[in-house]
Amino acid sequence: MINFRSPQRTAAGLVGVVVLMGGLAWASVPFYNWFCKVTGFGGITGVAEAGSDVILDQTITVRFDASKDRDMPWEFKPVQREMVLRIGETGLAYFEAYNPTDRVVAGQASYNVTPFSAGGYFDKIECFCFTEQVLQPGERVQMPVSFFVDPEIVNDRSAKYVHTITLSYTFYEIDLPEDYTPPEETAVATTTN
Repeated sequence: MINFRSPQRTAAGLVGVVVLMGGLAWASVPFYNWFCKVTGFGGITGVAEAGSDVILDQTITVRFDASKDRDMPWEFKPVQREMVLRIGETGLAYFEAYNPTDRVVAGQASYNVTPFSAGGYFDKIECFCFTEQVLQPGERVQMPVSFFVDPEIVNDRSAKYVHTITLSYTFYEIDLPEDYTPPEETAVATTTN
């Protein structure tokens, strides 16, 4: 006599395992992003509403790096390659983007900080990477990033010997935002109202 319950249980168990693994795979990316933002792991920076209240005499060098996805048509570079700041002091750096094409191009920047141990202590106050950027044909812009290195870095066993931090950005082309209106249409709409 053939036992049909065993293959059915096996199939149900396998389906359950596949669903569980799919759910874990789906949840792993947001969980990893959350973990990195909270801990600074993987070079993810913090976000602050204002600069630090404490500024130390100890200095740190911040280097700036720019790259782009191979399909991104823009030119993208830091205006300044590095700066030396006191720990806790607010820095302001600019990155330049240029759209050499004859079409409107939208982009979004991803970022990280190396060494990874410094990521949790590098706080951005304002950054072009928080929103998408849209450049008209032939447009050149300078985009700011305002930041500081949290003085708590000197109390961290793995980060207190860091003397140089590199802030890196990579730009990717994205679809134009759904609410995007070309500048000419905005000007016409403003003058006709």
